[in-house]
Amino acid sequence: MLETARGIIAAKGLRSLKVRDVAEAADCSIGSVYNEFGDFDGLILTVNRETVQALSRRLVAVPGDDPIRQLHGFAETYLDFAVANANLLRSLFEHRMEDDRPFPEDILGMVMQAFALMYEPLRRLMPNRDPEEIALQARMMFSAVHGIISLGLEERMVAVPPERLRGQIAQFVDTYLSGLGLAPLRMRSTD
Repeated sequence: MLETARGIIAAKGLRSLKVRDVAEAADCSIGSVYNEFGDFDGLILTVNRETVQALSRRLVAVPGDDPIRQLHGFAETYLDFAVANANLLRSLFEHRMEDDRPFPEDILGMVMQAFALMYEPLRRLMPNRDPEEIALQARMMFSAVHGIISLGLEERMVAVPPERLRGQIAQFVDTYLSGLGLAPLRMRSTD
């Protein structure tokens, strides 16, 4: 059931996911899907948890010896993951719980942990700054990178063309770091 749901979301997007299709593909009843996952949200959240875990594994693997290179590595890794898993990643941000129920704390925590990885390299680069300010900068940096990549891959009106995303993401990270008073990678590599 889970593989079927993941496959449908990956191929066609979250809006194409129907419990009936999952049950038919798994050769079981709709009730069996609900028994396994509690409700339709439970099925989607299980796929989304796996997506966050896969993304987190890739982000954690980015070398951390140089904080600026690590931030660039996070952005590149996020882009690579988004290209390979566009609909699964989109599902993570598009899913709305039925009846406006809040998201389970565990999935919110997983998402926050993945995106908080930017905190440590920023803390190393700005050791005298307030931790709350650094956390805010990490969230802002992630949000901007996510937005640039998301719009670019969807080829929206104001988007960066997909073939130029990698270079533009690197330029954005350098520009952002420069705005924080930090020497960007391009300036450091010419020293």
